[in-house]
Amino acid sequence: MTNDSVTADKLRQKVRQGYSEISKKGVFSVVDSSCCSTVGGGCCGGEDFDVETLVSQIGYSQSELKDLPESANMGLSCGNPTTLASLKEGEVVLDLGSGGGFDVFISGPKVGAGGKVIGVDMTPEMISKARDNSKIYSERTGLNNVEFRLGEIEHLPVADNSIDVVISNCVLNLSPDKLQVWKEISRVLKPGGRVSVSDLALRKPLPTKVTEMIDALVGCIAGASLIDDIKQDATKAGFKNISISEKSNYIETLISFEDPLYQKVLEAMPEGTKLSEYITSADITAELGQ
Repeated sequence: MTNDSVTADKLRQKVRQGYSEISKKGVFSVVDSSCCSTVGGGCCGGEDFDVETLVSQIGYSQSELKDLPESANMGLSCGNPTTLASLKEGEVVLDLGSGGGFDVFISGPKVGAGGKVIGVDMTPEMISKARDNSKIYSERTGLNNVEFRLGEIEHLPVADNSIDVVISNCVLNLSPDKLQVWKEISRVLKPGGRVSVSDLALRKPLPTKVTEMIDALVGCIAGASLIDDIKQDATKAGFKNISISEKSNYIETLISFEDPLYQKVLEAMPEGTKLSEYITSADITAELGQ
């Protein structure tokens, strides 16, 4: 095994441990040196506002949320890829890093009884939570069109050419091998299939002190890719019509809410700089070549 493989496996384990804790607590926690924690953080979310406020601010409607199992929303979103994808009746959708099932349950009614939504997550505790939540989803919607599978997004437990749409929400940045993720997305999509991702992206490289913070990695900051690198990876994987739309006010909004994770990251930034100069929330869409 190469040193790069060992490092990647260690990073995956750290992320898996972090999100295992999130599944138990229902929200991201920033862990300090004394092993205590502060509620808040994650891809999004903080102490001063609840997760329902968060998702409404980033584009989810009340009609989308009305039948959602309460514990599915853990404040881990940085956009609404389900709306971005313009999902249609009968489509088969794959959600990468599905967590407690939030975007899977949002997508289910959009594709209807004739469609299907598959969630993949590498954290067993998240899969268990999502499967429990699916019972509530079925009771409230009358639909049985969702499924959750344990697996890594670099090695998807999904058949070739079987998916119409791939979505993901603040997850791709967590992977230590993002090109491999794009190749896997390409493999599972049907020819002409599409991908819609809400994620964090870099405008310029982060300071080393930030990239070395494991809290920042689990919180979707330190592992984010440069915008140009995202385009290059998607292109190499066979995608076309790649669009990346920046939402520059997103980071400043979280800082204004005094999110604990972002406050820690700010302390590591060069004096006089803004975090939003380095990182942005982005909506990413692309189509697989025929």
